[in-house]
Amino acid sequence: MDALNQFEIGILDFIRDTFSCKFLDYFFVGITRLSDKGIFWIILAIVLLCFKKTRKTGICLGAVLLIGEILGNQILKKIFERPRPYTVNPSVELVIEKLSSFSFPSGHSRCAVECAIAIYANNKKWGIAAIVLAVLTCLSRMYLYVHYPTDVLAGAALGIIDGLLAIFIIKKVGEYFANRKSI
Repeated sequence: MDALNQFEIGILDFIRDTFSCKFLDYFFVGITRLSDKGIFWIILAIVLLCFKKTRKTGICLGAVLLIGEILGNQILKKIFERPRPYTVNPSVELVIEKLSSFSFPSGHSRCAVECAIAIYANNKKWGIAAIVLAVLTCLSRMYLYVHYPTDVLAGAALGIIDGLLAIFIIKKVGEYFANRKSI
């Protein structure tokens, strides 16, 4: 095991040994499930699209989810192919099922952060709640021993980039169509 993996396994072991309890097991499994395959965020985007007042937020969520899926899961995970921490430390007992995908970057962290950024840009009040959920999602991935801290940090950083990119694209597309109407 290389030095970085060993250091990060030490952090994950510290988290598990210090905070592990039945309540947090259930709590963090529940939190992490919200971002499984992005389903919660996809449903939220669809619901927001249904109302004129929240349609822009729904469009932004849809755009950021698409960008994140392409960059994070389809490109970066396949480039890095980093094994999950529980494969490096098979002695750990997981409270969720093992995953078949690679570890870097954390897709759950990326998805939650990018969606929180997109929501915050359109509605500060909802955005704060989404940011709290994103932070809890990031913590859940380490607590559950399915991601290294650097996976989570990279996922969160990519989520910020994806969120800002989606906001920029939606703004430019909106400006383009607004300008076309005035011609």
